[in-house]
Amino acid sequence: MKLTTIGCYSATPRISAHTTSQVLESRGHTFLIDCGEGTQMELRKHKVKFNQIKHIFISHLHGDHCFGLIGLISTFRLLNREADLHVYGPNGIKELIMLQMKLSKSWINFNLIFHELTSLESELIFEDYKIEVHTIPLDHRVYTNGFLFKEKAFDRKLLVDKAEAKHIDVAYYRKLKQGADVLNSHGELISNADVTTEGIPSKSYAFCSDTAYFEAIIPIINNVDVLYHEATFLETHANLCAKTKHSTAKQAAEIAKKATVGKLILGHYSSRYNNLEDFKTEAQTVFSCVELAEDGKTFQI
Repeated sequence: MKLTTIGCYSATPRISAHTTSQVLESRGHTFLIDCGEGTQMELRKHKVKFNQIKHIFISHLHGDHCFGLIGLISTFRLLNREADLHVYGPNGIKELIMLQMKLSKSWINFNLIFHELTSLESELIFEDYKIEVHTIPLDHRVYTNGFLFKEKAFDRKLLVDKAEAKHIDVAYYRKLKQGADVLNSHGELISNADVTTEGIPSKSYAFCSDTAYFEAIIPIINNVDVLYHEATFLETHANLCAKTKHSTAKQAAEIAKKATVGKLILGHYSSRYNNLEDFKTEAQTVFSCVELAEDGKTFQI
C-alpha cells in the first residue's frame, strides 16, 4: 500500500494548506479518499493519473471534504472519460452532485454510480478478490464515516525445487500458491506447508476524519497497520472538541494505543497553529509511533 496525502488541513483552503484528500494505492487500485476544494489541481501536481481513479470515498458532506468533487467529475467529462466512476458517501451526495450538473448542464459521458450510505454500523461497501473496504462510523456534527481498507491474503510463495522433488505436476502450482494440499504424480497427498512459505503480508489502513474522541471505533480498527486520525486541536483547546465534534492529538493517540495500531498519522490541523511538530510531540506522550500528514507527503504501508 502507498498513501499520498493530497491535503490535510481543516476548514478553509489556503495557498500552502489544502483541505482533506488522500490517494491510497493498493493491489492495482487507486482510491481517492475525500475531495476537498482544489483536489484536482493537487492531483495533477503530484502526478496522480485521473483515469486510474475508479472509486471515490467521501466521509461526509462538509465542504472541506467534498467541495472538490463536482469540479473533478466535470474535468473527467472534459477529458472524455469512458470508465465507470463509483462514489461512496452519505445519503444526499447524489442529489448534491446531480443538482450542480443539472443546473450547469454539465452532462457526463460515463457511468457515475453512487453508493449512498446510511448505516450507523460498520458495513462492507466494496470488495473484490484483492481488497475489501468497510465503513467506520464516526462521531461528528453530521453523518460521517471513516473507511477501513484491508488487503486480502496474498498467494503463498511456491518453493519450486521442493515441489519438483515431491513430483508435483506444474498444473497444480496455482492451487499450491492458493494454499491447497495436492496429489503428486504418484497419488500421494502433499501438504502445502512442505512446498510453500508465507507470501507477502497483507496490509490494512484506517482513515478516520472528522470525529470526536470515539472509542466505539476501536474494535473496527483494532491492529491495523496504519491509522490516520484527525487531530484538529492541541490539548490547550480541548474545550472546543465537544462543540465542534473534533479531536486533539492526544485523543487520537489514545485511540491508536487502545486499538494497538502499528502507526498513527495525524492530520486535519486547525489553521490556528503554526508549529505542526507540537501535534506529534503531544501525541507521543501517549503513543510512540506517530507521523504527521503534510500536503504531498507519501507513506509506504
